[in-house]
Amino acid sequence: MMQVDYPYHIDGRGRTAQAEDEDHHIRDLIEQVLFTSPGERVNRPTFGSGLMGLVFAPNSDELASAVEFMVQGALQQWLGDLIMVESVDVEHAESMLAVTVQYVVRRSRQRRVAQFARGGA
Repeated sequence: MMQVDYPYHIDGRGRTAQAEDEDHHIRDLIEQVLFTSPGERVNRPTFGSGLMGLVFAPNSDELASAVEFMVQGALQQWLGDLIMVESVDVEHAESMLAVTVQYVVRRSRQRRVAQFARGGA
């Protein structure tokens, strides 16, 4: 089954680019959940984690804990049928958020770690 690569782009043949494999596709899905703000998608207004709204929030241990909980909940809600989240680690420095997600792919039972970082504008 073809899985569209994220972000959407055209490949060298002039066709919609495909994800390299299932692991790449699942990583793309996690990235979409993390960096989509609720209300951004018309037909799924609750989709996303709200993470990008916290890039400029004051840094604190309490905020990091709340973000980890919020991200884990969003991943379970939107991708719980594909992955089992084992841990979420959020680092917040100035206007940069770095998120590390450790998860198990339900289909293959393989453990994976994915890291994501975004900075504010």
